[in-house]
Amino acid sequence: MFDLELRARRRDRAARHGPALFLFDRAFGDCLERITLVQRRFNRALILGCPNPDWPGQLARLVDQVDATDPGALFARGALGTQFLETEWKPAPGTYDLILSIGMLDIVEGLPLFLRNLRDALRPDGLLLGALSGGETLPQLRTALRGIDGKAASPHVHPRIEASALAPLLSSAGFVMPVVDIDRAQVSYRGLPSLVTDLRRMGATNILIRRARQGFSRAEYATAATRFAAAANAGRTVETFEILHFAGWTPEQKDG
Repeated sequence: MFDLELRARRRDRAARHGPALFLFDRAFGDCLERITLVQRRFNRALILGCPNPDWPGQLARLVDQVDATDPGALFARGALGTQFLETEWKPAPGTYDLILSIGMLDIVEGLPLFLRNLRDALRPDGLLLGALSGGETLPQLRTALRGIDGKAASPHVHPRIEASALAPLLSSAGFVMPVVDIDRAQVSYRGLPSLVTDLRRMGATNILIRRARQGFSRAEYATAATRFAAAANAGRTVETFEILHFAGWTPEQKDG
């Protein structure tokens, strides 16, 4: 589904131009709070997707050892971690007792299989925790793009995981006690160009293999911008980012 080389380049572009971290940091901060509520000390954790180089140090206050990985070489280097490619990622079974993933599970190839790999990488009674972009993300942008080039908005906007589907996916991968919570962040924009700039600085623009390869014409872009502006109140359009927070545990090891 995804162009993995393009994903890496887009994340490198975001790193070079200065990433927009406000949603990532919001999700990471929530995850840290959830970890403090768990009545145990984790030994070794992996941060899967690390656009903020400060995250490993923040997590290290709660975990004995922290590894970091990211699809983008520059993000990985900034976090003193490794570059990630799911088709080659094969940690030893039971390497971690905590995996924290922010904004990654909605852009990995073959999510059901990848979730099983995450389960295998965790020890018994290990925790997978994180956040991803949900199905109600960017409704104003989707409306603005719909049909302007004679097609649906889907070639230009990623399909998203619905909140109702995430817990069953975790269960199917072998996680127990899955929990999914929804956080809808609303951000106001002066216009479509400001939103597009933020998406680029998040590394969140289209990486679908079947994406439209030809960009919008000036007239098509102007139409989309006009539609986006039509939803404005007092000169600003409020866009919604749906963040799905999730958690799942690996089963405890049975004695005997």
